[in-house]
Amino acid sequence: MEEFADSIVRKFQKELNAGTVSLVLLAIMARSDEPLYGYQIAKQLEGATDDGAPVKQGTLYPVLRSLESQGLLSSRVEPSVSGPPRKYYSITEVGRAVLVSWKEAWSRTRDFVEGRLEGGRD
Repeated sequence: MEEFADSIVRKFQKELNAGTVSLVLLAIMARSDEPLYGYQIAKQLEGATDDGAPVKQGTLYPVLRSLESQGLLSSRVEPSVSGPPRKYYSITEVGRAVLVSWKEAWSRTRDFVEGRLEGGRD
């Protein structure tokens, strides 16, 4: 029974993370004064919580690629003195505009969910 409950919790967490990861990544990129590569972004995600980020590094890169394919991020590859070339990401103007809309949608959703969880009727 406990394994079944754990499985349901993991599935819920995965679905919950799906959209919020994109929102958080855009927010990180919007606050950065310079382009960032994946490892730098992952470190910022880890530093945001005490128990580690709910985003695994393996899921970070597909989300970055998706945001880029949507035109919300741009990238460039640069050689690295300490290893393979690095892909640096920057937020685009479209990405900044989308971030504003996503933040508004997040706020409405958060308020709605918190209201329902607390039993409010507003």
